[in-house]
Amino acid sequence: MADNALTVVVDEEFAAASGRLVDLTQHEIQALKTRFNLADAHTHQHQSGSQEDIVARLPKLWYESEDNQQSFMEQKFIDAFFRLHKQPTAARLGKTMLSYAASVSTMVAAMFLRRRGMSVSLIEPCFDNLVDLLKNMDVPLAAVDESVFAELDGIYDGLRRTVTTDALFIVDPNNPTGFSLLKDGSSGFEQVVRYCVDHNKTLLIDQCFASFALADKNVDRFDVYRLLEESGVTYLIIEDTGKTWPIQDAKCAMLTTSDDIYPDVYNLHTSVLLNVSPFVLNFVSHYIEDSIDDSLASVGDVIARNREVVRTGLAGTVLEYIEPVVNVSVAWFHITDPNLTATRLQQILQEAEVYVLPGTYFYWNRPERGERYVRLALARDPGLFAQAIRVMSETLRAHA
Repeated sequence: MADNALTVVVDEEFAAASGRLVDLTQHEIQALKTRFNLADAHTHQHQSGSQEDIVARLPKLWYESEDNQQSFMEQKFIDAFFRLHKQPTAARLGKTMLSYAASVSTMVAAMFLRRRGMSVSLIEPCFDNLVDLLKNMDVPLAAVDESVFAELDGIYDGLRRTVTTDALFIVDPNNPTGFSLLKDGSSGFEQVVRYCVDHNKTLLIDQCFASFALADKNVDRFDVYRLLEESGVTYLIIEDTGKTWPIQDAKCAMLTTSDDIYPDVYNLHTSVLLNVSPFVLNFVSHYIEDSIDDSLASVGDVIARNREVVRTGLAGTVLEYIEPVVNVSVAWFHITDPNLTATRLQQILQEAEVYVLPGTYFYWNRPERGERYVRLALARDPGLFAQAIRVMSETLRAHA
């Protein structure tokens, strides 16, 4: 092996070892055993002062959940969520289906695509469990590069040239890059929707990181559901609370569809589960109300603080920070050393007890492109996060 570990191409022994991890979730499971886990985008920071008050009221919330009907807790949650997200149209549609996790909602969407015999073009890069869920349902997949959406004037023609499938599946804001059509207000979404209507494509949107657009002063959300409903497009939208609040993975995901497919999707949804725990719905509803009151400061402030730490702490290393459109809870870095792969860099950092995710899995169609990138999670206790970045910076500089 060469003296400079940062320029070593992945050797056969490490390739064989890493090959046992087949997806990002398996990497994240390993990271849970590591001192500095910067892998999964789940929330691991401590409670804010007002959130501690909610935790102190947990017994009361438990009995509130016992004393009210399931439908009451569901409507309470849906009303609060869409009020926070500035989606008044969705709040009054009455066709949002709840599940325990975004993966469950995505599975239902994949079941719908499979039953209709539909193929789908999925954005690349993206988190690879979307790919796995679709493949496990035998849904034919093609990739549509995120760059197609970069320039407003080119979106429609880019999709017309690129998409040859029955459906289009985008993630907005995107994980891992933080890219969003919101950079153009509603205009970018209008281009996508117009394309889908003109060419009879079903549109799927994963909006699980949308809360960070609300917390980002550089962008603003509009009433997405109004645009979709008025356009007549066939759509499925997946939303989630799991990446927003530090509530130990107590969460709820939502699946909302256009009228033309709602009965079929609803039947698939009820074949999967009956309901989400009323206690969880009540618990999460209080966190949503808390974020309405503080304009998501408890969420956005931690992310902003850690983002600045990682931006400055890794400056001058082989990792080049990529500015996102929306300041989501992950940071995306380009590896500037052409001889260093993400696979090898991830191993070096893991040996220093810092776990990051290699970009190879996000580039699910062309993993070699992902060897130029790594992703770091930002939703961490700031003190622990600062320690992790110091160790990471020292390790990179020592090997350089």
